[in-house]
This record gives sequence, structure tokens and C-alpha cells, in this order.
Amino acid sequence: MLATYVVAVVVAVLVDDLVGVDDVLARALVGDLVATGVVFLASVLANNSSMYDPYWSVAPIALAAFWARAPAGGAADPARVVLVVTLVCVWGGRLTLNFLRRWRGLGDEDFRYRDLRARSGRAYWLVSLTGIHLFPTALVFAGMLPVWAVLTGPGGALGPLDVVAAVVTASAIAVEAVADAQLRRFLRGGPPAGAICATGLWRLSRHPNYFGEVLFWWGLWLFALAASPALAWTAVGALAITALFLGVSLPMMERRSRSRRPAYADHAARTALLVPWPRPRRRL
Repeated sequence: MLATYVVAVVVAVLVDDLVGVDDVLARALVGDLVATGVVFLASVLANNSSMYDPYWSVAPIALAAFWARAPAGGAADPARVVLVVTLVCVWGGRLTLNFLRRWRGLGDEDFRYRDLRARSGRAYWLVSLTGIHLFPTALVFAGMLPVWAVLTGPGGALGPLDVVAAVVTASAIAVEAVADAQLRRFLRGGPPAGAICATGLWRLSRHPNYFGEVLFWWGLWLFALAASPALAWTAVGALAITALFLGVSLPMMERRSRSRRPAYADHAARTALLVPWPRPRRRL
């Protein structure tokens, strides 16, 4: 997997140099698509679409680094640039490490991909290319639009909204990290089949890790808004990612949990779906 991502970066840089486009947003998109293509080829060779899974958290680090070094980046507020790049790197590094801690190697493929493979048959690799590789790449690129705007364009000096953005983004990273740690601790305890993690943040939300993920992208958008109200349109990325979680990821995980855990329906009735928040107990 490491070799795959090293090759993906090298090939993306080489192709980007050959294209010769001046616009840094277009150059980043070209490199992003080329790198996705390299990872897809590795997925085919390994017969495992989970080769792509770290791309969600690795690509934003590469994009932020590229835009931070862009010539136009000199017009951006240096303090905001450092703050945004640092938060993206912390988020991406932690999320990538979390994936690697639970990934068991080339024979370990996400259950969602296995189900998709069974349903799509011979068309699986076309489905994998479009749905598992290119579609998430497009979503993440859209989610990074606020970062592009902050790092490559002029913006006002650091202000109160930047503080709010930093608190929201850092809180999102912390929520996701704590939720992942609590889930790991629960699984290390060897719970019986059908057991439900309902401690810590998982007592307040059925998917606190997803809540942290969604909140992170909105935190990045707040930085763009702090740089200039004219950048409010960059919320399209956070909106698209929120729609993905609400419309696809959460329903899929809910169906799987209900089918595998007999007590999950009762757990769902007394636990919030996404936002960690205590629900009032029902009167008997």
C-alpha cells in the first residue's frame, strides 16, 4: 500500500508538470485524478478495493501542501495558512493511522465492497472505478475547496471567526479520535456476538465518529468564510459530504447493525443517530 501511494504521488507530479496548466486548482484536480487512477490499478492488481480507503485522508494532506506552496499563496494570511495546513495534516495523519491499525493486509477488504462485488458481478471493477474511487475523490476535492481558497487567495487578517473555525475543526478531530479509541477499547475486550458499543460518546450517538468527520469539513469551510464572505459558496463540498453520510453511509451502517445485532432497534430508539446528545428517557 505504501508503494502504491508513493507511485501515485510521483506519477501525479510528473503528469502535472507535463500538462503545463497555470491554474493551481485545475492542476490539483489533474493530479488528484491521476493519483486516483494509479490507486485504482493497484486495487485491480491486488483484487482489493480497500487499497483506496486511505486516499480519503491522504489526498487532503497532499492538496494542502501543494496549494500552500503555490505562488499565489503569498497573498494569503500566513497565520491562517499555518493553522489550516496544520489541522488538515493532524486530521489526515490520525485518520490514516486509524485505518492502518485495523487493516489486516491485502486479504482484508471492506464489507461494503464485498457486498457490491457480489451484486455487480462482472461489472464490479467499473462500479469500483466510478463509485469507490472516482466519486469519493470528487467529494474530497470539493470538500477541500475552502482550503484552496484560503491558501491561494487573498483574505482578511486572522479574526474571531478564525477562532471559531479552529475550535470547530479541532473539536471535530478530537471527537473522531476519542470515538475511534473508545470503539477499539470495546473491541479489544472481546465482546460477545451482537454486542453494542454504548459507552462514552457511543452512549450519546450511534455514529460519533461520523459526526466528527462531517463536522471537520464544516470547520474548514468556516476558515474560508473567515477569509472572505465571498467564499461562502465553497460550502458545496461540506454539503456534498454531509449528504453522502446522511444518505448513504449512515443508512448502510444502520441496516448492517440491525441485521447483526438483535438489540440494536432498542438501542437506536434511545440513542441519537449522529450528533452526540442525550435523549430523554421514555416514561414507562
